[in-house]
Amino acid sequence: MTILNRLISDRAASPIARDLPRGEFFAGLFALGCISGFTSRIIQSIDRLGWVDAFFNTFEISIIVWISCVAGIALILQDRTTGIRSSDLAIGAAFVILVILPIGPVSWFAVTALGLYLISSSDIPSTRRGALILVATCVPMLWSRLLFQFFADLILQIDASLVSWLLHSPRSGDIVDFADGSGVLVILPACSSLANVSLAVLCWVTVSQSVDHKRSAYDLFWCLMACVSVIAVNVTRIGFMGLSQWHYAMFHSQWGAAVANTIILGLIVGFCVIGVRRELFQRI
Repeated sequence: MTILNRLISDRAASPIARDLPRGEFFAGLFALGCISGFTSRIIQSIDRLGWVDAFFNTFEISIIVWISCVAGIALILQDRTTGIRSSDLAIGAAFVILVILPIGPVSWFAVTALGLYLISSSDIPSTRRGALILVATCVPMLWSRLLFQFFADLILQIDASLVSWLLHSPRSGDIVDFADGSGVLVILPACSSLANVSLAVLCWVTVSQSVDHKRSAYDLFWCLMACVSVIAVNVTRIGFMGLSQWHYAMFHSQWGAAVANTIILGLIVGFCVIGVRRELFQRI
């Protein structure tokens, strides 16, 4: 029997496994997975923008994602029960093998799997809530990107259709004519509304789980309002870009993107906070 098999087969054999709080064990694993998942994106951002610009752009990773990772890990840390089960050690070993190299997609897949394991196996409410947040974090970091790879044409055509309707301009696939006829506007993947919609869902999950929100019939409404507001702002910005070459240069600039992202962030957080206002104000 190998050392690893001996370790995971005998729970009582290791004083560390017996005395270590389960919250600290899983929080450490999730922290390792998130760091591994972020590393490749951070390196790419620094290479493209430089240290200073990358830092102030949060390494091109949404602040919602950063906060969600911290919130999820903090909730899992609340579990102070001791005793790591053999199944926990086996899952942890497999998790470390997957995330030991900073390959973003593999790391986020591992975080998803570990989160689902905790949701299904833990009887600690805060642990399940934290794991749910971390699983939701993987949606914009991995799963929505995979979805886009399969349905890119359809998703971009939906955005283009909305822009075409807004401008009353002809459309061909993901290409919309400028309103003044001076050229055409191509809807690129970076302009898609899908990424921000996934962030809206993540924000709702993070806010509602952080305050232990009690489910209600209005939850879907507030989450949908956050998603719709994201689409509305994104399509409106692209619509302004499609008015003319001058408008394109103005609204496609770094400042145009910063203003649009700030508005989107404010609307997402605003609708999510309104949806959990009862529990939030009770805590305040």
